[in-house]
Amino acid sequence: MNKIKKYFIVIIGLLLMALSFNLFQEPFNFAAGGVTGLSIIFHKFFNFDESLFIFIANQTLIIISFIVLGKKKTIDTILGSILLPIFIKLTSIISTYLTFQDLDYILIAIIGGIIYGIGLGLVYKYGFTSGGTDILNQIMEVKYKIPMNKAIIIVDGLIVLLSALAFGIPVMIYSLIMIIIISFISNKTILELNENKVFYIYTEEVNKVKDYLTNNFAYDITIFDTIGGYSKEKKKLYMCSVSTKDYYAIKEGILYIDPKAFIVITNAYEQKNANVLIRAKK
Repeated sequence: MNKIKKYFIVIIGLLLMALSFNLFQEPFNFAAGGVTGLSIIFHKFFNFDESLFIFIANQTLIIISFIVLGKKKTIDTILGSILLPIFIKLTSIISTYLTFQDLDYILIAIIGGIIYGIGLGLVYKYGFTSGGTDILNQIMEVKYKIPMNKAIIIVDGLIVLLSALAFGIPVMIYSLIMIIIISFISNKTILELNENKVFYIYTEEVNKVKDYLTNNFAYDITIFDTIGGYSKEKKKLYMCSVSTKDYYAIKEGILYIDPKAFIVITNAYEQKNANVLIRAKK
């Protein structure tokens, strides 16, 4: 992917995060973790502009990151750290014309979490971060040997607890729901929503299964030599990566050919240059 397209997608991701903040987080005081969540709490106690708080906090954390983590680990946080608060400020006017006050809080948390999660996933997918507490999480991992997932729980957990003091327990619960949705959706965005499946197959009808996959779907098979852990029997394991849209038909087709076939099916998050030789002949 060329650099222009990559930066364009990252900018779209940051814009989605800014829109989610202005439409679904700030108006309802959903402090869904991170510096953005902290800015909502600061605004409550000190009437401090959220976008300005995010900008100052991000730049402070960037300086700390340069000192503690070094230039290499910091460079990819600069773009998001600068653009996110700018986009939040530029899009803040949209909440004047578009409001969701009539929606239930649970729907606000879900919709806002989905939009923010997609944006965050697009930013992460191309090697960038949105700055803020991502830097704190990295410092905790590198300097204090705290695993990243635990560091995220600690930092975001403290922010959510602060939101309970500022806005009450019910709002804290909705903020927590939004955090969970953001985490789930961002991971799915990074991993491309499970577009492919991988079949691992033991079968006695090798040629028929291979012909079925090749002639009907233009899929190839990779063959592995295996030994049974208990039986010590040597067998061939056949692997095939397929599109999700063909998953059910292929599974049923293999079992029709060989009802005794042993099949394991897993998700494959990305597939490149698969079955090129077969499809070039068709």
